[in-house]
Amino acid sequence: KGEFHKLADAKIFLSDCLACDSCVTAEEGLQVSQQNAKDFFRVLNLNKKCDVSQHKVLAVSVCPQSLPYFAAKFRLSVTDASRRLCGFLKGLGVHYVFDTAIAAGFSILESQKEFVRRYQRHSEGEPALPMLTSACPGWVRYAERVLGHPVTPHLCTAKSPQQIMGSLVKDYFARRQNLSPDKIFHVIVAPCYDKKLEALREDFPTASHGSRGADCVLTSVMVPKVTLTEAPVGEIILEAAPEEAAGMGLCGSFHGALRLLFVGEIIQIMEQSDLAVKDAAVDTLFGGLKEEEVRRHDGASSDGYLAHVFRHAAKQLFDEDVGEVTYRTLRNKDFQEVTLEKNGEVLLRFAAAYGFRNIQNVVLKLKKGRFPYHFVEVLACAGGCLNGRGQAQTEDGHADKALLRQMEGIYADIPVRPPETSAHVQELYQEWLDGVDSPRVQEALHTMYQGPGLRAVSRDIKW
Repeated sequence: KGEFHKLADAKIFLSDCLACDSCVTAEEGLQVSQQNAKDFFRVLNLNKKCDVSQHKVLAVSVCPQSLPYFAAKFRLSVTDASRRLCGFLKGLGVHYVFDTAIAAGFSILESQKEFVRRYQRHSEGEPALPMLTSACPGWVRYAERVLGHPVTPHLCTAKSPQQIMGSLVKDYFARRQNLSPDKIFHVIVAPCYDKKLEALREDFPTASHGSRGADCVLTSVMVPKVTLTEAPVGEIILEAAPEEAAGMGLCGSFHGALRLLFVGEIIQIMEQSDLAVKDAAVDTLFGGLKEEEVRRHDGASSDGYLAHVFRHAAKQLFDEDVGEVTYRTLRNKDFQEVTLEKNGEVLLRFAAAYGFRNIQNVVLKLKKGRFPYHFVEVLACAGGCLNGRGQAQTEDGHADKALLRQMEGIYADIPVRPPETSAHVQELYQEWLDGVDSPRVQEALHTMYQGPGLRAVSRDIKW
């Protein structure tokens, strides 16, 4: 009739996107369902009961973006919270607790070098830009499974911090301790559920040894109504009824067994345990050395790929020294721009796009060929990694804005250490990878991406 009516806005959440069978396969769903605290406690209990020769070395790596949650929860400084968490985990029976900041340092440095190479070879006929970051597993999975070409060629090939940490623990650290990779059970503590899916990727150097880089991923917080008890034989048991865990996290649309996916995460294990906790310093990959103070990279709520790559590119390409990086908010607070200008000319134009609303705008412009940016830091979570669904949520599943603001303040107060100044990173380049430009660097620190229609390679499953 020629009449127009405004319809109600449709709401599509990230959980809807990732819960369909075209993305998470049945095999992957089963594997992810095994990544919870029950698997973690299974290994702890085996170490208490079985023959010493069958024991696993338990290593836990904690993401820097998880620490502000624990600091806020226990009203401690971030360094004290790190020591409290480390002491608690070791009290449970964990042998080593690491900080993934060292792995993020490798990822940032490799991203910096890759951007400079792409910029120098970029042309209209063979566009190498923009470069899109690849540290966020939710974004990478969406790009691979849904978008494909022309987006995936623009993904940075540097592995994410979690992937690199897996290689460091299962390759470098294992050899240093004279252990085979399968003797180490490696747990990641992360702010986001997508890290569980990322752990299923098998393009690690250790895959040939039959061992993934990350065996289990636990988030900072936990679904309610879960009980922790001590069994008579000394086993630690984690229990929850399926209906208590239903509908939580990514796989809310799956049935029964898969709804136990996120039962048993870190914070409630700490709250319900009666262990006498003795604070302990975080371990390093270098034997007896300890990390005495927490450090981060230069990002407001993430590892800060934009700021680090921007400074490096400005110096390497234009001999410009950039101190403080100035962000300009565009569409919303989660879409920001940074430019390098000289004599009225824009030399570099970078952007940060957080959340799927902004990601869709980036992808649309890229497909239309009207994309003004050289580099985009892309994160699936609005608000960045601190706002991951694994920690900055209320019990009913909504964003806890007050908690997020508190965590942002805590994270901002952590001292920044540029990866170029990390003596440990430089030592590992030489000792582990035979130099910064060796073939080992490409093998250990870089990856390739799949396209739509290609199923992820799945390991044999114990049905």
